[in-house]
Parts: sequence; structure tokens; C-alpha cells
Amino acid sequence: MTRRSQLSSVCVLLLLVLLAGRQQAAAKKYAAIFNFGDSLVDAGNLVVDGIPDYLATAKLPYGMTYFGYPTGRCSDGRLVVDFIAQELGLPLLPPSKAKNATFHYGANFAITGATALDREYFVAKGLGKTIWSSGSLHTQIQWLQEMKPKICKSPEECKDLFRRSLFIVGEFGGNDYNSPLFAFQPLEEVHKFVPDIINSIGEGIEKLIAEGAVELVVPGVLPIGCFPVYLSIFRKQADGYGAKSGCIKDLNTLSWVHNVALQRKIAQLREKHAGAGVRIMYADYYTPAIQFVLHAEKWGMLKQKPRACCGAPGVGVYNFNLTSKCGEPGAYACEDASNHWSWDGIHLTEAAYGHIARGWLYGPFAEPAIVETRNHQ
Repeated sequence: MTRRSQLSSVCVLLLLVLLAGRQQAAAKKYAAIFNFGDSLVDAGNLVVDGIPDYLATAKLPYGMTYFGYPTGRCSDGRLVVDFIAQELGLPLLPPSKAKNATFHYGANFAITGATALDREYFVAKGLGKTIWSSGSLHTQIQWLQEMKPKICKSPEECKDLFRRSLFIVGEFGGNDYNSPLFAFQPLEEVHKFVPDIINSIGEGIEKLIAEGAVELVVPGVLPIGCFPVYLSIFRKQADGYGAKSGCIKDLNTLSWVHNVALQRKIAQLREKHAGAGVRIMYADYYTPAIQFVLHAEKWGMLKQKPRACCGAPGVGVYNFNLTSKCGEPGAYACEDASNHWSWDGIHLTEAAYGHIARGWLYGPFAEPAIVETRNHQ
């Protein structure tokens, strides 16, 4: 064996050791995961009690990539929380409403349509017809509280379990903004929702800390101006689109404003709970999604304007049609979902979620990263 080949073998061995060490450290981290959110992380709560005929997301080709059948996940396969659970050596989280499920390793309380704010907030603003909230953040926390007798023998035992668990809180906000957006309110009016949404998320984090949570991941929102559903509905003049991305600039600004405000709120909560051993991690959906658009080849994706893998021709080049959405007659799935980031024009593909999950776990899409900056036990 030549010296060069010996060095190559040593490098490969070191790399394998590092990867094994990283996975071993990750696997030892948490006793359970408790996840909250909307359709980005719903693992089936919406369909536990039966599948309505109108619900296309509970039909093939949803679920085709990993499970081979629809599970209630709004993707072709796994979601961010699924990748995180597997990387941490835990089973996929059952939907919290699942019958005959065990929740000793955690539960997924997320449900499609969830909002940060309670439904009454939108009704009071005359937006009852454009909100479909099947369980707000605070409702989901109530579900957790109601579940406690099933997973713990005492309040002290629950506190201990929660201290050793990872809580993923969101994202929340996307559906809150959809309510005024889809009512076609002026964007300056939509921006006025930001403080209330952020405060509601902050209140939810405080409730979970009071329950015993000390490790919390709080994601921001996606750049909604890059998604085919918005690109199809909100038509702009040429200067309203990003020259390189093709995304709607003012909608992405709304997402950016939300994320800045959320990070400010997280900083306040970190300071407030600094002496209690609480670690709050900001998780970034925005940056990776923008990178999928601008630097698609880096992620093994096709270089193209935002385009749904699963859909039907509609307005523009986005393969999105409100009258023939993914799972409905006339829609079809692309041959290879792994080279697309947008699954159905609203949600992401398994491939995209996998990249985001790894960025949250090990960086650079979380501040701090879930795994790398924690002392492993």
C-alpha cells in the first residue's frame, strides 16, 4: 500500500469515527420529543378520526416516497420532526390523537391549519371565514396537559421527563398570516398581526417552561413569497419579484419581519430564564428554503423557478392549480421528488425537510444547533 493510499484510508476511518460519534452523541440526548405545529409537521392528527372526502392530503401520492401510502403528512415522505427523531435514536412520534398509541417517547400535537392565535382573535377581526384552525398553539399545549396522566404517574415524574425531552414549538404564524392575506387585506394591515402572533408564541413557550421544558426549538416561518400557492394567487408587476429567485419580494419581507421579531422574543425569554438552565434554539426555515431556490444544484435539486413537484398546470410556470391540487383529479407527481424542494406548492418535499433537519441538528440552520453545542451525557 502506498503512502497516499494509507493516508486516504486513515482519513476515511477518521471520518467514519466522527460520524459514528456524532450519531452516538445525538442518540443519547433526549428521552422524548414533544412536537407542536401546523401542516408542516402534522403526522396525522387531522385524519385520526377519519378522512373527509375533500382532504386530498390524505390520498396518494402523499406519502409515496418513504411510507408508500398516505399518513396524513403533507409531503411525499418524512417531515423535519421525523428526521430529528430518527437521528436522535427515537421512534417516529405518533399523532397525539392516535388510538392505542404509546407516548412514552413523546407525541406530535401538530395539526393541519393550526395557528399561534386562538380562533376568537380572527373572528373578532371579521376573519372567521378565512381561518381554519383545528387547534391553536395553546390548544395543543392543553392537549399535552391532558395527556400527562397517560405518560407519568405524578406531576414530579412529568417534570422530570419534560426536563429530559426536546420540545419543538412550531412553526406557528403561517396560517395566522394566511387569514388576512387570503381575505386580500392590504399588506400593511397584515404586518399589524406580527406583534400579537409573536406574543402568543412567547406565551406558549412560557407555558411549556412552566410544565418543565428546558430544551425548546422555536422555528421561524418560511419565505412564503417563494411558494407556488402564493405566486399563483398574488400576481405582481415585474419589479415585485426577486430578479434571481422569482419570489414575491413583499411577501418574503413579511416572513423576514416575523422571524426578526421572533428572534427578539427568544432573546428576551433566554435572558428571563437564564438561571434556570433553559435553552431556547431558534430554528431557521427561511434561509434553507431561499437556498433551495437560489442554489438548487448545491442541494441536488433542479435549477428552476419555484415549481411544485405534485400539481397541475395553472397560472404561470408553478405547476399549481387551485382547482386541481396534489391528490385531486388532474394533478400528478413529478418522477423524482428528491430533486424538487416544493412538494405540492404549499409544503416541502422529504428531501428538503431532510436538509433542513440536519441544519437544525448540527448547524448552520439553528442558533444554537440542537446537538453540537450541548454537553452530551
